[in-house]
Amino acid sequence: MESVENQLEVLLKGGGMEVQELDSPLGEVVPVTVRKTVCYIVAAVILNEQKEVVMMQEAKQECYGKWYLPAGRMEKNETIVEAMKREVQEETGLECEPYTLLSVEERGPRWIRFVFMAQITGGNLKNPSDSNAESLQARWWDRVSPLPLRARDILNLISLAVKHKEKPSHPVTIPVEMSCSVVCHRVVAAFLNKSNELWLLTNNQGYPHFPVTACGSSSADLSCSIEVAIYRLTKESLRDSQFKVKTHGILGLQHSGSDPGKTDGVCFNVLVTIAPTEMTYNQFPPDVNSVKYGWHKVDNDDLKIQLLERLSFSSVVPFLN
Repeated sequence: MESVENQLEVLLKGGGMEVQELDSPLGEVVPVTVRKTVCYIVAAVILNEQKEVVMMQEAKQECYGKWYLPAGRMEKNETIVEAMKREVQEETGLECEPYTLLSVEERGPRWIRFVFMAQITGGNLKNPSDSNAESLQARWWDRVSPLPLRARDILNLISLAVKHKEKPSHPVTIPVEMSCSVVCHRVVAAFLNKSNELWLLTNNQGYPHFPVTACGSSSADLSCSIEVAIYRLTKESLRDSQFKVKTHGILGLQHSGSDPGKTDGVCFNVLVTIAPTEMTYNQFPPDVNSVKYGWHKVDNDDLKIQLLERLSFSSVVPFLN
């Protein structure tokens, strides 16, 4: 099996690894099915050199004539990227490729929105003569001129994209096509002391690996979030309660969707820090609760520098809520 540092290297590059089992499930966890037990939304922010953004005019009765980013639900047998490209083509007439994942928004484990920055590779902007059930038309918006919006939630996404275009906040991140049956989180939990010594939390069952946690599937677990799942993992694995847990964001994610009902899950590779409270100081990480867990000290200087840079600048894809 790969060493912990080899696993870290893969994840820092935005790669993925097979999910063997869940280390800290929150409730009963069962495979998810797109459009039945889980809803994935994809959206794209496409900017030109003038920082204008592509907008589409809604054709749906409940929001007819309003404007929004090209967005919609993922269908069965689609990857996340395929869904984004399809929605952009259907609603704007443009062909595109993802530049990077911009953000992920989670409203419990059953509704997740993946927002991409994308670049045009072909097609033509949809005009009113091309209107259909998908949209009425598309246009460039300068972000200043009055425009009746379907909802204002996209303004933050557009602003995030403009800032990323000016100064990238994280490396290019594209979902990896690897199967997963549930919505789960592979947790890269780091402890850093004042001497800049770095440890990573591992699950040592079978072989040392980063622990994977998930929310349950019952109605009682529908309000569960990534923070709740990760907090429960740290409470289960660590003996000392005098520490703070901070979720920085996503190093990468993996999804396939090739076999509906069996590969519709998503595994988020999440960067987390565990730090002492202001009232305490620890040179070493908190003790673990059992032999199931342990701490791996990172001695590889290159990996240590990469991880410290990601932590210092929060250079990860943000979770929004």
